[in-house]
Amino acid sequence: QVQLVESGGGLVQPGGSLGLSCAASGSIFSINAMGWYRQAPGKQRELVARIISGGIPNYADSVKGRFTISRDNAKNTVYLQMNSLKPEDTAVYYCYVFRERKYYWGQGTQVTVSS
Repeated sequence: QVQLVESGGGLVQPGGSLGLSCAASGSIFSINAMGWYRQAPGKQRELVARIISGGIPNYADSVKGRFTISRDNAKNTVYLQMNSLKPEDTAVYYCYVFRERKYYWGQGTQVTVSS
């Protein structure tokens, strides 16, 4: 089992920045990917960014150039730095781990971009 604890999020004005973090514990060896999904009201959950084994980051087209994902292996923590935020980035953001063909999810954290 993998446990994920998220922090960060909140309310920010358009054009502002926020950072999210997600600490993993438990069976954290052999992680294939770690990253973030988001789900806006009335929409499906979508991949925002991930780091796959080897440290390669992938981003959704909608956040490329604005969001940066990073991972601290010593702390078993993944981060998402979000800059130039837009109202359409408003969603609940979920940290996830994909390990041995199973997904593990954090509790979710609300990000609201509004003036």
